[in-house]
Amino acid sequence: MLDADAGAALPGATADVIAALTARATVLVAADLVGVAREALSRTVAYDRVREQFGVPVGSFQAIKHALADLHVAVTMAEHAVLYAAHAVDTGLPGVELAVAIAKAKASDTAVDATAAMIQYHGGIGYTWEHEAHLFYKRAKRLAGLLGNADAHRARIAELTIDAGP
Repeated sequence: MLDADAGAALPGATADVIAALTARATVLVAADLVGVAREALSRTVAYDRVREQFGVPVGSFQAIKHALADLHVAVTMAEHAVLYAAHAVDTGLPGVELAVAIAKAKASDTAVDATAAMIQYHGGIGYTWEHEAHLFYKRAKRLAGLLGNADAHRARIAELTIDAGP
């Protein structure tokens, strides 16, 4: 997550204060990622409803419907994980670290998946500079690594659950 020197910018801050600020910042980044994912998915669904291939809307193809439905489920799960993590941070619930790690890991993966699908399901226009799909993808990739990537947060989840024991 943050390096050991992160507290240098906050003279006199204790490790608890640094941890609390890091948790809040991580939840904010996860919320931004979820927003990017939701907007990318919404725009993709709207576009695929009107884009036609072989005389029918692309969104009517079963493979695309199923993929977009799976993305909708993933985005919704990430939204709920972030909402719970924000609630846990604000109220000081037990397991805040676990909630934050789950939210960031899920949001990072989902945003990258949703924005990559946005490029793909927009067809040829999605691969051009004229369309903003690449901007969504770049934002998701940049934010996904901020304050720990998904793998780092999954490792933290493992530490907090598996290593904790019964």
